[in-house]
Amino acid sequence: MIVVLKNGVGKEQQDDLKRFLEGYGVKVSVTEGTQTTIFGLLGDTSNIDINAVEAQDAVETVKRVQEPYKKANRKFHPDNTEVKVGDLVIGGKKLTVIAGPCSVESEEQIVEIARRVKAAGATMLRGGAFKPRTSPYSFQGLHAEGLELLRIARKETGLPIVTEIMNTEDLDLFADVDVIQVGARSMQNFELLKELGKTDKPILLKRGLANTYEEMLMSAEYIMAGGNENVILCERGIRTYETFTRNTLDISAIPVLKRLSHLPVIIDPSHAAGLPWMVEPLSKASIAAGADGLIIEVHNNPAKALSDGAQSLTPDQFDGIMERLAPLAQVVDRTL
Repeated sequence: MIVVLKNGVGKEQQDDLKRFLEGYGVKVSVTEGTQTTIFGLLGDTSNIDINAVEAQDAVETVKRVQEPYKKANRKFHPDNTEVKVGDLVIGGKKLTVIAGPCSVESEEQIVEIARRVKAAGATMLRGGAFKPRTSPYSFQGLHAEGLELLRIARKETGLPIVTEIMNTEDLDLFADVDVIQVGARSMQNFELLKELGKTDKPILLKRGLANTYEEMLMSAEYIMAGGNENVILCERGIRTYETFTRNTLDISAIPVLKRLSHLPVIIDPSHAAGLPWMVEPLSKASIAAGADGLIIEVHNNPAKALSDGAQSLTPDQFDGIMERLAPLAQVVDRTL
């Protein structure tokens, strides 16, 4: 349930109304918009008398919300959320570009790639230290050593680092990570999501291989219900009957998620297609559809990459794509 307050309602009236509503045994989440103040009621609202709430002097309207996700719901939070990572803002006018290799392999590799993607205009560095792989015989990442190499690359370039967590036992290792990524396979690892909700770290939440929009937003709700509202949604392609591409990028997810939620939306064209030549057209389509940024795989030697080399761009290819994306960003009133 949401309660929209009248314009000009003062702090004292708001506090009185909040106490009145909490008397029904619900929690009240307050959202201060540019034009309107909204109280979002969390919990069992079935016994609340709407007429009694509407009769309060401070109340403009009362609406019941059918969707099971509340904190992630745009009805509770009409303005777009901007997630801050240091001095960077995700969801603002400037598009976020996260770039780097699938896996951290060596200090030389990650530092060289970090320097190249920064020079091309990337604002954050991605790199996997813990790698969930379909085959148990594939490279699983350098784990704690990989995180240390990412920190070295950050020190060398100043780029914030984005890397994936796989289980709650490793959470302490991520204390110095700027953005924690939840991969597609972990989207419904609810115990992990609850622990991430206790942190104040920005969380990049990837959509699962075969999950609906509502299921994705419910996973975001797990994190936000724990107190961490710094959530970034990531569409990375879903599994369909098509086998030409690795996955199928769901471009429609961008306007749908933007309509249902206030959270920023990032697109991963590399995992969606699995083909480097498709990264540019999918990136262009994503920007045109309203995405807040991109996460792109870049490797200095894709042919010898320990994971996902086939879908990675070379630094030179990334340079060219960034140059060609800049004019399109201006068309949709954004910047790179």
